Amino acid sequence: MTRLGVLVFAIVLLAVGGTLVSLNGCGGVSGTNPGSTGKIQHVVIIFQENRTPDNLFQGLCTANGGVPGCGTSSTQYDLAQRGKDSTGNTIQLKQVNLAVDYDMDHSHTAFSQMCDLNAAGQCQMDGANLIQVGCKPGATDCPAPDLQYGYVDPTQVQPYLQLAEQYTFADRMFQTNQGPSMPAHQFIISGTSAPKAGSNLFASENPKTSGPPDAGCDAPAGSTVKLIDPAGSEDSNAAIYPCFDHPTLTDLLEAKGDTWRYYTSSGYAGGSGLAFWNGPEAIQHICGTLTSSSTCGGADFTSHVILNQTQILTDVANQQLPDVSWVIPSGQASDHAGSLEGNQGPSWVASVVNAIGNSRYWANTAIFIAWDDWGGWFDHVAPPQVLVNCAQWGCGYVYGFRVPLIVVSPYAKAKYISKKQHDFGSILKFIEGTFGLPSLGYADAVADDLSDCFDMNQTPLPFQTIPSALNAQFFLNDKTPPLDPDDD
Repeated sequence: MTRLGVLVFAIVLLAVGGTLVSLNGCGGVSGTNPGSTGKIQHVVIIFQENRTPDNLFQGLCTANGGVPGCGTSSTQYDLAQRGKDSTGNTIQLKQVNLAVDYDMDHSHTAFSQMCDLNAAGQCQMDGANLIQVGCKPGATDCPAPDLQYGYVDPTQVQPYLQLAEQYTFADRMFQTNQGPSMPAHQFIISGTSAPKAGSNLFASENPKTSGPPDAGCDAPAGSTVKLIDPAGSEDSNAAIYPCFDHPTLTDLLEAKGDTWRYYTSSGYAGGSGLAFWNGPEAIQHICGTLTSSSTCGGADFTSHVILNQTQILTDVANQQLPDVSWVIPSGQASDHAGSLEGNQGPSWVASVVNAIGNSRYWANTAIFIAWDDWGGWFDHVAPPQVLVNCAQWGCGYVYGFRVPLIVVSPYAKAKYISKKQHDFGSILKFIEGTFGLPSLGYADAVADDLSDCFDMNQTPLPFQTIPSALNAQFFLNDKTPPLDPDDD
């Protein structure tokens, strides 16, 4: 058993704001859910890829009139321009392009390296230099020292900066899992990556497969995904076929008569999409019986999983936006490192937000823009310990690293920096409160509900179109095959 496993899973406590508090069961800490007012009738989750606040949002340091001292005041964005490495050296973050010709390991092992847990059970955040960097064929910027310590040129992410500055930016948002994309995409639809209800095992990595598809209930025979057990052992991980069956938020929505759609790229020919990023594809009761072409053929999948992410734009225009939407990008628009073509993300997000903002849906919609994992990029904020006395959730848990979150709504607090602790379960809990749903009993049960990000009594904010290099028509007319997720 690793030292990380012992400290993470042996204690049955919840750490909130640095104070250890016992939990009796799975009750979370929350105020009055802002969605329960009835003013929010649609929720849209835009789920991007592989960034940290320190990496993607350095331009916020000059927000609000160029106030100096970014990262030093509780009223300002907590962003660092330098960090420690494993030898104790201070590394200055280097400006890089949004699209680069390398990618960092962001597996559970890489989490452990960057975290560098100490005897007190806290991540020291000084091991990013130990994370493996993979250079793409023909790379000109790789190999090079300390590529993990990079921040994106602010001129290339202006739509993100404008959204963060106009609405609410959460700089204490953490991914709920400690690894890569597939588990994260399970957490954002269900609050867990457990293979089945009641299990205390969790998927910790992306699958190994001979696919496509590379994950899910239609993956080729012999595909496996590693599980982490309550001991946190990395030495003897179990591995199972990457097809799970546990309750999801979509089940709760359907039981209440609420509508949902999961918009994702069509991805692989003959497959059900970019499967690393297609959470429903790995849920047996959603995927259903496979078709003759070995793709998911269940009624839930074919009715609600839209294998064309740009349909979110036409659904808004045609006044067919469902109650809850998950919006998953193509590889080109994902913000995922490792492709010189992958610079469309800010324009893609702006296009979706502009479509909603300039429609009748603006008046009653909450948009959450989040990134699924840290992608191997340095971030200076240590994740909190969250160790939960809850048999259904498992013996305990520690969050993964910080990821960005922007909350966009006429009722989002304007020009607000949230310092409250959030994770993917917070988004689920907000949706549960909005639509009067019961708790799934997983990450949502112990998360906050994003109450501090909203003021439901404020005069609704008018929408201002977000300028971007590419507009909605570009994405609607683009026939370029979507890039696959390259997370190996």
